[in-house]
Amino acid sequence: MTNIDLAYAESLIAETPDYPEPGVLFRDISPLLADPSALRDVCAAIVEPFAGQFDIVGGIEARGFLLAGYIAATEGVGMLPIRKAGKLPTPAAAVTYKLEYGSATIEAPGVLKPGERVLLVDDVLATGGTIAAAREIVSQLGAVTVGSAVILELLGLGGRENVGDVHTVFTA
Repeated sequence: MTNIDLAYAESLIAETPDYPEPGVLFRDISPLLADPSALRDVCAAIVEPFAGQFDIVGGIEARGFLLAGYIAATEGVGMLPIRKAGKLPTPAAAVTYKLEYGSATIEAPGVLKPGERVLLVDDVLATGGTIAAAREIVSQLGAVTVGSAVILELLGLGGRENVGDVHTVFTA
């Protein structure tokens, strides 16, 4: 096992002031994803509290797909894609949730087995709506969410208060 360097991985998160609107500091994980050692280290940190406790990784569109695919491959488990509405020909479950500026719907295919243990992963925890909806989808499909994990939690947006416990690698 190589040494994990989370400080280096965190240093790769780019900050863009005033995007997408004035006063917002956008945090971009793209440079972290592009660096193989940072990607490996962050995915190891995401999995660590849940090692051996999940059968499948639920990746929330879009960057959660990237993390879930990597984690599923390295952990020897499957991947559940949780998609934006309208991307699946026959979704087995769908949940609509509130956003600051409206609502959104996510869907999933019917690939889970009853009682299957799911680790949900995404890039950022902001208000928590997407993770809460993904947990509901897993439940609708007869499976169990064993945990939720993200690379970055944006403090002050109420995500943890709205969704409960989420494992985060970094906070900002």
